[in-house]
Amino acid sequence: MPDSHCDGVPLPGTQRSATSPDPLPRRDSWLNRLSHWAWLETEGRRLLAFYRASRHPQCGFAALDDDGRLPEDAHPDTMITARMTHCFALAAMRGEPGAAPLVAHGVAALRGPLRDAEHGGWYGELPREGEEQTKQAYIHAFVALAAASAWQAGDPAAGPLLDEIVEVIETRFWAEDEGRLREGFSRDWRDSEAYRGGNSNMHATEAFLQLADVLDAPKWRQRALSIVDKIIHVHARPNGYRVVEHFDSDWQEWRDYNQDTPKDPFRPYGATPGHAFEWARLMLHLEGGLLRQGESAPGWLLEDARGLFRRATELAWQVDGEPGLIYTHDWHDRPVVHERMHWTLAEAASTAAALLKRTGDAEYETWYRRFWDYIDGYLIDRERGSWWQELDRHNRPSNEVWSGKPDLYHAYQATLLPRLPLSPTLARAIADGAL
Repeated sequence: MPDSHCDGVPLPGTQRSATSPDPLPRRDSWLNRLSHWAWLETEGRRLLAFYRASRHPQCGFAALDDDGRLPEDAHPDTMITARMTHCFALAAMRGEPGAAPLVAHGVAALRGPLRDAEHGGWYGELPREGEEQTKQAYIHAFVALAAASAWQAGDPAAGPLLDEIVEVIETRFWAEDEGRLREGFSRDWRDSEAYRGGNSNMHATEAFLQLADVLDAPKWRQRALSIVDKIIHVHARPNGYRVVEHFDSDWQEWRDYNQDTPKDPFRPYGATPGHAFEWARLMLHLEGGLLRQGESAPGWLLEDARGLFRRATELAWQVDGEPGLIYTHDWHDRPVVHERMHWTLAEAASTAAALLKRTGDAEYETWYRRFWDYIDGYLIDRERGSWWQELDRHNRPSNEVWSGKPDLYHAYQATLLPRLPLSPTLARAIADGAL
């Protein structure tokens, strides 16, 4: 089979719908190379094989160590369980043998021990005796993503899970007057956290876009647009496309939040360039979804996506003299945490592909290849498996922020997204046979 278009017909991931503004990438683009698709496919399967071991015998999934083993003290984690369930659901729909039982294992945990049977909602991890946990929007966004993907994959128990997580988001986290998610609550929902987060709302945007596609419910797409408008168009754009991560309960910018703990894995101080890439990609999926459904798509979605990408590369790529993208910088654009996170590079590559598909601009081809060259040269661990989750400023394995290899989600999606259209979202597109 030739390594190019066949008879001038574009590959499935680059086809345009009647309502899509996407230009086709050039013929010599990696996105049009069957050999590149094969490389991505091989890498995706390698990642899936590695993370089968994260299945916890008690329930759900837990974090693996550097060698791909469950440590003796491994503990079922809700975020990891949701992400694994989502990824294995995508794999199951693509015909990966053994993936469907792993989806069922994840759904059983999310419907069972990881769910708060007394007060509703989900714990952050399997509760230990005497432990009192809060309810976090970030976790619930991933439960929604997992439920939608598992339901799309045909898991019979995913329907009730999807119904329940939608109800919890509707009644507990979504604030219609704020147009965004509230952040956190006490276990019994009586006390709310005096904080609002960009990270949780970003992943809610991802989940909402999938809910809109999987459930054929446009209101979730409109809610995603509300979130993007308020956090990116109203805050990031006037800040030179530096994404504001932290807000108080009145949505006032909280710029010194966690200044004393800058290496927090979920709420780091300053700006996180990786999230700028991720927001940009989600905005293109949002635009594509709106246009695909015949709805109005603001012109600033593309404009702001390009601005976020441009600023993130300027402020994060090789700014300390070494290849790679730094984790965070302060409000004077100085690096704070130099470590290179695997998920940042995965999102950067996926976003470069999305912008290339959307615009056809050669600069995004250059960045796409640069990011994958970096991933291949530094992040992929061919001896032990998977990717190093974190490297230091000299591109050596590090564990300042993360330890082990707990995450499949970002890397696996990075092997799929370049081969798919911008709309619909992953689960729906794969179910429809796009890949």
